[in-house]
Amino acid sequence: MTQTTLIPSLAEIAGDYDALFCDLWGCLHNGETAFPAAVAALQAARARGVTVLLLTNSPRPRDAVIAQLDRIGVPRDAWDEIASSGDAAQFGLLTGAVGRRVFHIGAEKDMPFFTTFAADLADLAASEPPITLVPLAEAEGIVCTGLRDDMVETPTDYRAELLLGKTNGLKMLCANPDIIVDWGDKRIFCAGSLAQAYEEMGGEALYFGKPHPPIYDLARRRLSALTGRDDMRILCIGDGMPTDIRGAAGEDLDALFITGGIHAGEFGTDPQHPDPARLNAWLEAQQVAPRYAIPALA
Repeated sequence: MTQTTLIPSLAEIAGDYDALFCDLWGCLHNGETAFPAAVAALQAARARGVTVLLLTNSPRPRDAVIAQLDRIGVPRDAWDEIASSGDAAQFGLLTGAVGRRVFHIGAEKDMPFFTTFAADLADLAASEPPITLVPLAEAEGIVCTGLRDDMVETPTDYRAELLLGKTNGLKMLCANPDIIVDWGDKRIFCAGSLAQAYEEMGGEALYFGKPHPPIYDLARRRLSALTGRDDMRILCIGDGMPTDIRGAAGEDLDALFITGGIHAGEFGTDPQHPDPARLNAWLEAQQVAPRYAIPALA
């Protein structure tokens, strides 16, 4: 397996790429505030001509992601374009992946998923029959954007609903494959944890975010529309092994692994100084070797 190289800064390698596919949560912000060093790193990359596409497993459509970034202080000159799991999952929803009468599991803040569409999906939304939200007993499928209250709930709270959905033979559209994220200092469950639980009890879940192909197809289409090119050298940046890093490997793209994110505890007690031996042993066990690693995006 190829050895992963620990680097001190993005600037050391940014010139080798035409575009970055950069994760958000754990890389650019923690759900509450932006990371200044990460913002500066992306701004510097753009200044040298690198196109920055934010590639996120957020279940929310592009405009809602932009609004969140504005609120938490990520300046718009740190990125060029966005592709979200919500966008990719909306395409699946609009094309009937789980039917047109669906039961929603998720927070009230996720409702734009059903009403707000990026420009490249708006025509599709207008041309297809409407999606109707219905009680679980009347549904043709389930749409999961997350937990209703992720600050207090866990997947166990949804066991009865998931069992009924599985018994009724419903497919689940999972708008965010992430299992967990860190919100400030608190670790919370995401839609992927419910999809995982659903599969464990015999249900079928459909995924559209990282590491699955639909979100990368969407990202490449948006990158091509923005730049007029489809031959760009792309570097993926992320802190999630099962999503960001495996996704990059599946797309045959180089990756920069943020070791100080959700897996930080695997590499020693100081997230800013990961133990190289522990890092390499862990990556060998994962059987995935990103080309580069860095404690935090900077």
